[in-house]
Amino acid sequence: MLSLFLSKRLRESKNHSGLFGFLSKASTIGVFLGVTVLIVALSVINGFEHQLKERLLSVVPHVSYQAPYDPIENWPAKVKLLEAQVGVISAAPEINLTAMIQHKGKLKAAQLKAIEPNKHQHVSSIGQYIKPFNLSQLSSEEILLGREIAEQLHVKEGDKVTILIANQHAKNALAAPKRVSFKVAGFISMGGEVDRNLAIVSLAKVQKALSLTENTVTGLRLAVDDVFNAHQIAMSAGRALPDLVYVQSWFRTQGSLYQDIQMVRTIVYLVVFLIIAVASFNIISSMVMEVKEKQADIAILKTMGTQDKTIFMTFAVQGLSYAMVGALFGLILGTAVALSITDLFSFWISLDGANPLQGIYFIEFLPSKLAIADIAIVLGATLIISVLSSVYPAWQATKIEPARVLGGG
Repeated sequence: MLSLFLSKRLRESKNHSGLFGFLSKASTIGVFLGVTVLIVALSVINGFEHQLKERLLSVVPHVSYQAPYDPIENWPAKVKLLEAQVGVISAAPEINLTAMIQHKGKLKAAQLKAIEPNKHQHVSSIGQYIKPFNLSQLSSEEILLGREIAEQLHVKEGDKVTILIANQHAKNALAAPKRVSFKVAGFISMGGEVDRNLAIVSLAKVQKALSLTENTVTGLRLAVDDVFNAHQIAMSAGRALPDLVYVQSWFRTQGSLYQDIQMVRTIVYLVVFLIIAVASFNIISSMVMEVKEKQADIAILKTMGTQDKTIFMTFAVQGLSYAMVGALFGLILGTAVALSITDLFSFWISLDGANPLQGIYFIEFLPSKLAIADIAIVLGATLIISVLSSVYPAWQATKIEPARVLGGG
Protein backbone atom coordinates (compact mmCIF):
# COMPACT_ATOMS: atom_id res chain seq x y z
CA MET A 1 0.00 0.00 0.00
CA LEU A 2 2.86 2.36 0.82
CA SER A 3 4.34 1.72 -2.65
CA LEU A 4 1.05 2.58 -4.32
CA PHE A 5 0.72 5.77 -2.26
CA LEU A 6 4.26 6.89 -3.08
CA SER A 7 3.76 6.06 -6.77
CA LYS A 8 0.60 8.17 -6.84
CA ARG A 9 2.43 11.11 -5.25
CA LEU A 10 5.13 10.84 -7.88
CA ARG A 11 2.56 11.07 -10.67
CA GLU A 12 0.98 14.12 -9.05
CA SER A 13 4.35 15.83 -8.61
CA LYS A 14 4.55 19.45 -9.78
CA ASN A 15 7.92 18.67 -11.34
CA HIS A 16 6.19 16.31 -13.80
CA SER A 17 7.03 18.58 -16.74
CA GLY A 18 9.63 19.36 -19.37
CA LEU A 19 11.48 16.52 -21.12
CA PHE A 20 10.57 14.05 -18.38
CA GLY A 21 6.88 14.84 -18.74
CA PHE A 22 7.10 14.56 -22.53
CA LEU A 23 8.80 11.15 -22.39
CA SER A 24 6.28 9.76 -19.91
CA LYS A 25 3.37 10.95 -22.07
CA ALA A 26 5.07 9.66 -25.24
CA SER A 27 5.50 6.21 -23.70
CA THR A 28 1.83 6.10 -22.70
CA ILE A 29 0.71 7.29 -26.15
CA GLY A 30 3.03 4.77 -27.83
CA VAL A 31 1.53 1.87 -25.91
CA PHE A 32 -1.98 3.27 -26.55
CA LEU A 33 -1.42 3.41 -30.32
CA GLY A 34 0.28 0.00 -30.41
CA VAL A 35 -2.51 -1.77 -28.53
CA THR A 36 -5.21 -0.01 -30.59
CA VAL A 37 -3.64 -0.87 -33.94
CA LEU A 38 -2.87 -4.45 -32.92
CA ILE A 39 -6.42 -5.18 -31.74
CA VAL A 40 -7.96 -3.65 -34.89
CA ALA A 41 -5.50 -5.36 -37.25
CA LEU A 42 -5.89 -8.78 -35.64
CA SER A 43 -9.68 -8.42 -35.70
CA VAL A 44 -9.62 -7.68 -39.43
CA ILE A 45 -7.28 -10.63 -40.07
CA ASN A 46 -9.57 -12.87 -38.00
CA GLY A 47 -12.48 -11.55 -40.06
CA PHE A 48 -10.78 -12.48 -43.33
CA GLU A 49 -9.91 -15.94 -41.99
CA HIS A 50 -13.49 -16.46 -40.82
CA GLN A 51 -14.88 -15.35 -44.18
CA LEU A 52 -12.40 -17.63 -45.96
CA LYS A 53 -13.62 -20.62 -43.96
CA GLU A 54 -17.34 -19.84 -43.70
CA ARG A 55 -17.90 -18.11 -47.04
CA LEU A 56 -15.32 -19.02 -49.67
CA LEU A 57 -14.62 -22.58 -48.48
CA SER A 58 -18.34 -23.25 -48.27
CA VAL A 59 -18.52 -22.67 -52.03
CA VAL A 60 -15.20 -23.84 -53.51
CA PRO A 61 -14.60 -27.61 -53.43
CA HIS A 62 -12.91 -28.92 -50.29
CA VAL A 63 -11.76 -31.87 -52.40
CA SER A 64 -12.35 -32.74 -56.05
CA TYR A 65 -11.45 -35.68 -58.27
CA GLN A 66 -11.26 -34.90 -61.98
CA ALA A 67 -10.99 -37.51 -64.75
CA PRO A 68 -8.09 -36.60 -67.08
CA TYR A 69 -8.93 -39.16 -69.78
CA ASP A 70 -11.87 -41.54 -69.47
CA PRO A 71 -14.94 -40.15 -67.66
CA ILE A 72 -16.15 -41.58 -64.36
CA GLU A 73 -18.83 -44.27 -64.82
CA ASN A 74 -21.64 -45.13 -62.38
CA TRP A 75 -21.29 -42.00 -60.26
CA PRO A 76 -24.03 -42.92 -57.72
CA ALA A 77 -21.99 -45.94 -56.58
CA LYS A 78 -18.79 -43.85 -56.48
CA VAL A 79 -20.53 -41.19 -54.39
CA LYS A 80 -21.65 -43.79 -51.83
CA LEU A 81 -18.15 -45.24 -51.77
CA LEU A 82 -16.58 -41.85 -51.03
CA GLU A 83 -19.18 -40.94 -48.39
CA ALA A 84 -18.20 -44.07 -46.48
CA GLN A 85 -14.61 -42.84 -46.10
CA VAL A 86 -13.26 -41.30 -42.90
CA GLY A 87 -13.54 -37.50 -42.78
CA VAL A 88 -15.98 -37.22 -45.71
CA ILE A 89 -19.31 -35.52 -44.97
CA SER A 90 -20.85 -35.74 -48.43
CA ALA A 91 -20.00 -36.31 -52.09
CA ALA A 92 -21.58 -35.14 -55.33
CA PRO A 93 -21.03 -35.53 -59.10
CA GLU A 94 -20.12 -32.66 -61.39
CA ILE A 95 -18.80 -31.79 -64.80
CA ASN A 96 -16.40 -28.84 -64.95
CA LEU A 97 -15.73 -27.18 -68.27
CA THR A 98 -14.36 -23.95 -69.63
CA ALA A 99 -17.08 -22.62 -71.89
CA MET A 100 -18.06 -19.51 -73.82
CA ILE A 101 -21.37 -17.84 -73.04
CA GLN A 102 -23.00 -16.02 -75.95
CA HIS A 103 -25.80 -13.47 -75.83
CA LYS A 104 -26.74 -11.11 -78.67
CA GLY A 105 -23.33 -11.21 -80.28
CA LYS A 106 -21.38 -10.83 -77.06
CA LEU A 107 -19.12 -13.57 -75.71
CA LYS A 108 -17.79 -14.21 -72.20
CA ALA A 109 -15.55 -17.04 -71.03
CA ALA A 110 -16.76 -18.80 -67.89
CA GLN A 111 -16.25 -21.85 -65.73
CA LEU A 112 -19.30 -24.01 -66.47
CA LYS A 113 -20.26 -26.34 -63.64
CA ALA A 114 -22.86 -29.02 -64.36
CA ILE A 115 -24.33 -30.43 -61.14
CA GLU A 116 -26.97 -32.70 -59.68
CA PRO A 117 -28.88 -30.00 -57.70
CA ASN A 118 -30.06 -32.08 -54.75
CA LYS A 119 -26.63 -33.63 -54.19
CA HIS A 120 -24.76 -30.38 -54.77
CA GLN A 121 -26.50 -28.66 -51.87
CA HIS A 122 -24.72 -31.03 -49.47
CA VAL A 123 -21.22 -30.10 -50.70
CA SER A 124 -21.66 -26.38 -51.39
CA SER A 125 -23.43 -23.36 -49.92
CA ILE A 126 -23.61 -21.58 -53.28
CA GLY A 127 -27.41 -21.67 -53.02
CA GLN A 128 -27.24 -18.97 -50.32
CA TYR A 129 -25.87 -16.52 -52.88
CA ILE A 130 -28.28 -17.22 -55.74
CA LYS A 131 -31.09 -14.73 -56.27
CA PRO A 132 -34.00 -14.94 -56.88
CA PHE A 133 -33.89 -18.74 -57.20
CA ASN A 134 -33.78 -21.99 -55.23
CA LEU A 135 -30.92 -24.20 -56.42
CA SER A 136 -32.90 -27.41 -55.83
CA GLN A 137 -35.42 -26.26 -58.47
CA LEU A 138 -32.82 -25.94 -61.24
CA SER A 139 -34.09 -27.72 -64.36
CA SER A 140 -32.14 -29.08 -67.30
CA GLU A 141 -33.13 -26.06 -69.41
CA GLU A 142 -31.97 -23.38 -66.95
CA ILE A 143 -28.67 -21.71 -66.13
CA LEU A 144 -27.42 -19.63 -63.21
CA LEU A 145 -24.91 -16.90 -64.07
CA GLY A 146 -22.42 -14.99 -61.96
CA ARG A 147 -23.61 -11.42 -61.41
CA GLU A 148 -20.68 -9.83 -63.27
CA ILE A 149 -21.05 -12.23 -66.22
CA ALA A 150 -24.68 -11.18 -66.53
CA GLU A 151 -23.74 -7.50 -66.32
CA GLN A 152 -21.08 -7.82 -69.03
CA LEU A 153 -23.47 -9.64 -71.36
CA HIS A 154 -26.44 -7.41 -70.40
CA VAL A 155 -28.45 -10.50 -69.51
CA LYS A 156 -31.66 -10.37 -67.52
CA GLU A 157 -33.69 -13.08 -65.84
CA GLY A 158 -35.60 -15.08 -68.43
CA ASP A 159 -33.20 -14.30 -71.30
CA LYS A 160 -31.82 -17.07 -73.48
CA VAL A 161 -28.06 -17.64 -73.70
CA THR A 162 -26.01 -20.04 -75.78
CA ILE A 163 -23.17 -22.06 -74.30
CA LEU A 164 -20.28 -23.20 -76.52
CA ILE A 165 -18.78 -26.38 -75.06
CA ALA A 166 -15.63 -28.19 -76.18
CA ASN A 167 -15.63 -31.94 -75.45
CA GLN A 168 -12.25 -32.70 -73.90
CA HIS A 169 -13.05 -36.44 -73.99
CA ALA A 170 -13.92 -36.46 -77.68
CA LYS A 171 -11.75 -38.70 -79.87
CA ASN A 172 -11.46 -36.01 -82.51
CA ALA A 173 -9.51 -33.12 -80.95
CA LEU A 174 -10.57 -30.82 -83.82
CA ALA A 175 -14.31 -31.42 -83.34
CA ALA A 176 -16.43 -28.28 -83.38
CA PRO A 177 -17.74 -27.10 -79.99
CA LYS A 178 -21.30 -28.03 -79.09
CA ARG A 179 -23.86 -25.23 -78.85
CA VAL A 180 -26.43 -25.58 -76.07
CA SER A 181 -29.15 -23.06 -75.19
CA PHE A 182 -30.32 -22.27 -71.66
CA LYS A 183 -32.78 -19.91 -70.02
CA VAL A 184 -31.33 -17.62 -67.33
CA ALA A 185 -33.06 -18.51 -64.05
CA GLY A 186 -31.04 -16.52 -61.53
CA PHE A 187 -27.78 -14.84 -60.63
CA ILE A 188 -24.91 -15.74 -58.31
CA SER A 189 -24.08 -12.77 -56.10
CA MET A 190 -21.25 -13.70 -53.75
CA GLY A 191 -18.45 -11.34 -54.70
CA GLY A 192 -14.98 -11.88 -56.11
CA GLU A 193 -13.99 -14.51 -58.67
CA VAL A 194 -17.20 -16.52 -58.30
CA ASP A 195 -19.34 -13.67 -59.66
CA ARG A 196 -16.93 -13.08 -62.54
CA ASN A 197 -16.42 -16.66 -63.73
CA LEU A 198 -19.02 -19.17 -62.56
CA ALA A 199 -22.07 -20.49 -64.41
CA ILE A 200 -24.14 -23.41 -63.12
CA VAL A 201 -26.39 -25.83 -65.02
CA SER A 202 -27.81 -29.28 -64.27
CA LEU A 203 -26.08 -32.43 -65.50
CA ALA A 204 -28.58 -33.77 -68.00
CA LYS A 205 -28.18 -31.37 -70.92
CA VAL A 206 -24.39 -31.19 -70.64
CA GLN A 207 -24.14 -34.98 -70.47
CA LYS A 208 -26.16 -35.19 -73.68
CA ALA A 209 -23.99 -32.57 -75.38
CA LEU A 210 -20.85 -34.49 -74.43
CA SER A 211 -22.37 -37.84 -75.42
CA LEU A 212 -22.21 -39.13 -71.86
CA THR A 213 -24.71 -41.47 -70.24
CA GLU A 214 -26.93 -40.46 -67.33
CA ASN A 215 -24.59 -42.01 -64.74
CA THR A 216 -21.36 -40.69 -66.28
CA VAL A 217 -19.54 -37.54 -65.14
CA THR A 218 -16.04 -36.11 -65.34
CA GLY A 219 -15.62 -35.19 -61.67
CA LEU A 220 -16.59 -35.92 -58.08
CA ARG A 221 -16.59 -33.41 -55.28
CA LEU A 222 -16.35 -33.84 -51.50
CA ALA A 223 -17.24 -31.83 -48.42
CA VAL A 224 -15.00 -32.81 -45.50
CA ASP A 225 -15.36 -32.38 -41.75
CA ASP A 226 -11.97 -30.68 -41.30
CA VAL A 227 -11.14 -28.21 -44.08
CA PHE A 228 -7.62 -27.66 -42.78
CA ASN A 229 -6.96 -31.39 -43.13
CA ALA A 230 -8.55 -31.57 -46.59
CA HIS A 231 -5.44 -32.68 -48.48
CA GLN A 232 -4.86 -35.70 -46.24
CA ILE A 233 -8.54 -36.67 -46.45
CA ALA A 234 -8.43 -36.25 -50.25
CA MET A 235 -5.51 -38.64 -50.60
CA SER A 236 -6.98 -41.18 -48.16
CA ALA A 237 -10.50 -41.19 -49.63
CA GLY A 238 -9.19 -41.13 -53.19
CA ARG A 239 -7.54 -44.53 -52.75
CA ALA A 240 -11.01 -46.08 -52.61
CA LEU A 241 -11.79 -44.94 -56.17
CA PRO A 242 -11.02 -47.46 -58.95
CA ASP A 243 -10.83 -44.63 -61.54
CA LEU A 244 -7.77 -42.73 -62.68
CA VAL A 245 -8.32 -39.17 -61.41
CA TYR A 246 -6.50 -35.99 -60.57
CA VAL A 247 -6.76 -35.27 -56.83
CA GLN A 248 -7.17 -31.66 -55.82
CA SER A 249 -7.93 -29.94 -52.51
CA TRP A 250 -8.73 -26.30 -51.78
CA PHE A 251 -5.10 -25.83 -50.70
CA ARG A 252 -4.10 -25.97 -54.36
CA THR A 253 -6.61 -23.35 -55.47
CA GLN A 254 -7.01 -21.10 -52.42
CA GLY A 255 -4.11 -22.15 -50.17
CA SER A 256 -1.98 -19.14 -51.10
CA LEU A 257 -4.75 -16.85 -49.82
CA TYR A 258 -4.83 -18.66 -46.47
CA GLN A 259 -1.02 -18.52 -46.23
CA ASP A 260 -1.09 -14.80 -47.04
CA ILE A 261 -3.53 -14.22 -44.17
CA GLN A 262 -1.28 -16.09 -41.75
CA MET A 263 1.81 -14.23 -42.99
CA VAL A 264 0.10 -10.86 -42.53
CA ARG A 265 -0.92 -11.91 -39.02
CA THR A 266 2.73 -12.67 -38.16
CA ILE A 267 3.93 -9.37 -39.66
CA VAL A 268 1.28 -7.40 -37.73
CA TYR A 269 2.31 -9.06 -34.47
CA LEU A 270 5.96 -8.31 -35.13
CA VAL A 271 5.55 -4.69 -36.24
CA VAL A 272 3.13 -3.62 -33.53
CA PHE A 273 5.03 -5.36 -30.76
CA LEU A 274 8.06 -3.42 -31.96
CA ILE A 275 5.98 -0.23 -31.58
CA ILE A 276 5.16 -1.24 -28.00
CA ALA A 277 8.82 -2.09 -27.41
CA VAL A 278 9.87 1.38 -28.58
CA ALA A 279 7.29 2.87 -26.23
CA SER A 280 8.79 0.75 -23.46
CA PHE A 281 12.21 2.28 -24.12
CA ASN A 282 10.56 5.63 -23.52
CA ILE A 283 9.34 4.24 -20.20
CA ILE A 284 12.92 3.28 -19.29
CA SER A 285 14.21 6.73 -20.29
CA SER A 286 11.51 8.62 -18.37
CA MET A 287 11.92 6.38 -15.32
CA VAL A 288 15.72 6.79 -15.27
CA MET A 289 15.26 10.55 -15.44
CA GLU A 290 12.66 10.40 -12.70
CA VAL A 291 14.96 8.39 -10.43
CA LYS A 292 17.71 10.94 -11.08
CA GLU A 293 15.31 13.82 -10.31
CA LYS A 294 13.96 12.20 -7.13
CA GLN A 295 17.32 11.20 -5.64
CA ALA A 296 16.89 13.51 -2.65
CA ASP A 297 13.36 12.19 -1.96
CA ILE A 298 14.58 8.60 -2.20
CA ALA A 299 17.47 9.35 0.12
CA ILE A 300 15.12 10.90 2.70
CA LEU A 301 12.80 7.87 2.48
CA LYS A 302 15.77 5.60 3.10
CA THR A 303 16.92 7.59 6.14
CA MET A 304 13.37 7.26 7.49
CA GLY A 305 13.71 3.47 7.31
CA THR A 306 11.94 2.71 4.02
CA GLN A 307 13.05 -0.68 2.76
CA ASP A 308 14.64 -1.19 -0.65
CA LYS A 309 11.79 -3.46 -1.79
CA THR A 310 9.28 -0.64 -1.07
CA ILE A 311 11.29 1.81 -3.15
CA PHE A 312 11.68 -0.80 -5.88
CA MET A 313 7.93 -1.45 -5.98
CA THR A 314 7.18 2.29 -5.95
CA PHE A 315 9.09 2.90 -9.17
CA ALA A 316 8.09 -0.42 -10.73
CA VAL A 317 4.41 0.47 -10.22
CA GLN A 318 5.11 3.95 -11.56
CA GLY A 319 6.58 2.57 -14.82
CA LEU A 320 3.89 -0.05 -15.09
CA SER A 321 1.17 2.57 -14.69
CA TYR A 322 2.42 4.47 -17.75
CA ALA A 323 1.98 1.36 -19.91
CA MET A 324 -1.25 0.14 -18.35
CA VAL A 325 -2.98 3.50 -18.79
CA GLY A 326 -2.05 3.42 -22.48
CA ALA A 327 -3.07 -0.25 -22.78
CA LEU A 328 -6.45 0.40 -21.11
CA PHE A 329 -7.38 3.28 -23.42
CA GLY A 330 -5.94 1.35 -26.40
CA LEU A 331 -8.14 -1.61 -25.48
CA ILE A 332 -11.25 0.57 -25.30
CA LEU A 333 -10.61 2.38 -28.60
CA GLY A 334 -9.33 -0.74 -30.39
CA THR A 335 -12.38 -2.75 -29.36
CA ALA A 336 -14.75 0.05 -30.40
CA VAL A 337 -13.10 0.40 -33.83
CA ALA A 338 -12.89 -3.38 -34.36
CA LEU A 339 -16.61 -3.80 -33.66
CA SER A 340 -17.62 -1.01 -36.03
CA ILE A 341 -14.93 -1.14 -38.74
CA THR A 342 -17.20 -2.95 -41.23
CA ASP A 343 -19.76 -0.14 -41.01
CA LEU A 344 -17.03 2.52 -41.06
CA PHE A 345 -15.56 0.98 -44.22
CA SER A 346 -19.00 0.87 -45.88
CA PHE A 347 -19.56 4.52 -44.98
CA TRP A 348 -16.15 5.49 -46.34
CA ILE A 349 -16.66 3.79 -49.71
CA SER A 350 -20.14 5.35 -49.94
CA LEU A 351 -18.44 8.76 -49.76
CA ASP A 352 -15.51 7.91 -52.01
CA GLY A 353 -17.45 5.80 -54.49
CA ALA A 354 -14.57 3.35 -55.02
CA ASN A 355 -14.16 0.01 -53.25
CA PRO A 356 -10.46 -1.01 -52.99
CA LEU A 357 -11.48 -4.62 -52.27
CA GLN A 358 -13.65 -4.99 -55.36
CA GLY A 359 -12.17 -7.36 -57.90
CA ILE A 360 -9.21 -8.24 -55.68
CA TYR A 361 -10.48 -10.38 -52.82
CA PHE A 362 -13.27 -12.92 -52.48
CA ILE A 363 -15.31 -10.38 -50.50
CA GLU A 364 -16.08 -6.73 -51.13
CA PHE A 365 -16.45 -5.56 -47.53
CA LEU A 366 -14.00 -5.28 -44.63
CA PRO A 367 -14.72 -8.11 -42.17
CA SER A 368 -13.89 -8.07 -38.47
CA LYS A 369 -13.99 -10.71 -35.77
CA LEU A 370 -12.89 -9.70 -32.29
CA ALA A 371 -11.28 -12.60 -30.41
CA ILE A 372 -10.89 -12.57 -26.63
CA ALA A 373 -7.72 -14.66 -27.01
CA ASP A 374 -6.09 -11.92 -29.12
CA ILE A 375 -6.99 -9.26 -26.53
CA ALA A 376 -5.50 -11.44 -23.78
CA ILE A 377 -2.29 -11.95 -25.80
CA VAL A 378 -1.96 -8.22 -26.54
CA LEU A 379 -2.52 -7.16 -22.92
CA GLY A 380 -0.33 -9.96 -21.59
CA ALA A 381 2.55 -9.07 -23.90
CA THR A 382 2.17 -5.37 -23.05
CA LEU A 383 2.23 -6.20 -19.34
CA ILE A 384 5.36 -8.34 -19.67
CA ILE A 385 7.22 -5.72 -21.73
CA SER A 386 6.17 -2.99 -19.29
CA VAL A 387 7.32 -4.96 -16.25
CA LEU A 388 10.67 -5.71 -17.86
CA SER A 389 11.19 -2.06 -18.81
CA SER A 390 10.41 -0.92 -15.25
CA VAL A 391 12.83 -3.28 -13.52
CA TYR A 392 16.10 -1.50 -14.31
CA PRO A 393 15.04 2.05 -13.23
CA ALA A 394 13.43 0.65 -10.07
CA TRP A 395 16.57 -1.32 -9.27
CA GLN A 396 18.68 1.82 -9.81
CA ALA A 397 16.48 3.65 -7.29
CA THR A 398 17.37 1.10 -4.59
CA LYS A 399 21.11 1.72 -5.16
CA ILE A 400 21.00 5.39 -4.17
CA GLU A 401 23.13 6.08 -1.10
CA PRO A 402 21.56 8.66 1.26
CA ALA A 403 24.92 9.79 2.66
CA ARG A 404 26.28 10.62 -0.81
CA VAL A 405 23.11 12.42 -1.96
CA LEU A 406 22.25 14.34 1.22
CA GLY A 407 25.83 14.97 2.16
CA GLY A 408 26.60 16.55 -1.20
CA GLY A 409 29.41 14.05 -1.77
